[in-house]
Amino acid sequence: MYVGMLTAPLQSKNIFELIDFAEIANIKGLEVSTYPGSKHLDPLRTEYRLVKEIRSKLEEKGRLISSLAYYDCGITEPKKSRKVQEIASKVIDLANSLGVEVVCMLSGFPIRGLSKIQTIRDYLPGCFNPIVKYARKKRVKIAIENWYMTNLQGLDTFEEMFKVIPDENFGLNFDPSHLVHQECDYLLAVKSFRDRIFHTHAKDTYIDEDLKKKVGVYSEGWWRYVLPGFGIVRWGEYISCLKHCGYDGVLSIEHEDSSQPLEEGFLKAAWFLEPYC
Repeated sequence: MYVGMLTAPLQSKNIFELIDFAEIANIKGLEVSTYPGSKHLDPLRTEYRLVKEIRSKLEEKGRLISSLAYYDCGITEPKKSRKVQEIASKVIDLANSLGVEVVCMLSGFPIRGLSKIQTIRDYLPGCFNPIVKYARKKRVKIAIENWYMTNLQGLDTFEEMFKVIPDENFGLNFDPSHLVHQECDYLLAVKSFRDRIFHTHAKDTYIDEDLKKKVGVYSEGWWRYVLPGFGIVRWGEYISCLKHCGYDGVLSIEHEDSSQPLEEGFLKAAWFLEPYC
């Protein structure tokens, strides 16, 4: 197991500067933000020469790319779904060229008038089966982040998604922080979906219990995302559970902590996580 980082917050840096920063921060893996127009990796404009230079730089610095991150909730919007599929195919091609085994995506938002379970059952196979089929040909896995605002919320939605899309090349970019404030058991999730965890996000959740008691769970502001070690995720127990269930991949720091500077935050999180690896 090793520490990584989602590059999205560091928008001012190019891919080579990100690799240099990862070396300084002692972060081995890069989950590279990849979408049309991205300064990190643009799947529509990255040429073979750049791919070769990136691979050379990674080898020189002893870093690797854990995944390419293409997060677009338009996958379930009828007018956008086909375009998202087309771009996903380009991201998969780029992953294959770079020797990257995982592409991370989102499950989209529920269709208006339908529940998340209904959306998963009726729409997700049509959205993702072509992507997964193409990815399999390119020897790339698709990992879906369980962001609670999308169709993946509770563990029942996980179960439904894998029921309707049983392909073994389709799995999770698992993030425990999205389950914490729902009071879903993230350890149970790891044990239940151990064979589907292809990638993980390292993010924590802070719960303001006093405010929660005052405003109630249906209000807002009583929880927020923080860096690993600044919230209530039991990291030793969680990482032990991951290892026991056979996961030995990346812990990719997703920095959404407004109380911490960007680069300093990545350094703190990497320092915190490294002893568990």
